[in-house]
Amino acid sequence: MRTLYVHGMGRSPLSGWPMLRQLRKAGYTTAVFGYMAALEPFDAIVQRLCARIEQLAKEGPYVVAGHSLGGVLLRAALARLPADVAQPEHVFLIGSPISASRLAVKLKSRLIFKLLAGDCGQMLASPERMAAVSALQLPCTAIVGVTGPTGRLSPFGFEPNDGVVSSSETNARWLGDWVELPHLHTFLPASTGVAGVIVRQCAENAG
Repeated sequence: MRTLYVHGMGRSPLSGWPMLRQLRKAGYTTAVFGYMAALEPFDAIVQRLCARIEQLAKEGPYVVAGHSLGGVLLRAALARLPADVAQPEHVFLIGSPISASRLAVKLKSRLIFKLLAGDCGQMLASPERMAAVSALQLPCTAIVGVTGPTGRLSPFGFEPNDGVVSSSETNARWLGDWVELPHLHTFLPASTGVAGVIVRQCAENAG
């Protein structure tokens, strides 16, 4: 099985190295897709990702995994694939917001956020643009962290979160599976637990 990993905003393909290493040990062939949110508009990244997925689909069955913004990019790209391109066997959304991110909403007007996050940051802060990203009609698993701070001083109140996105921001009716892990947002793609979820789910699909 081939696996394509798309990293989160402000990270690099190296962020998923521990997870990808575990997948390779399990017999998977892994590939990564990189981008720079500060320099590329959201739609331009999606266009490049579509081309990368088309190339991967020619090589045989595959799954895709996206961390944070990477999951949003994957959902947008999969919706734009030509009808004759094979869709992935499974989609794994790792700490990936489905609705607008409340942290992005709070930060969207700040200069440093605009410079570092670019159009992608504004995308995450826009309820309209996030709602326009199609729901997936594919087998999909959300993997979310739940060890973020809660309480009256937390931006998430008492809602479970991973320190960057809340559980409700990563949830949708069309999700086929939901897995909670004791990790913070930044460390999710480095988790061997995430690799374990991917391997188990793919084994169930094959069975």
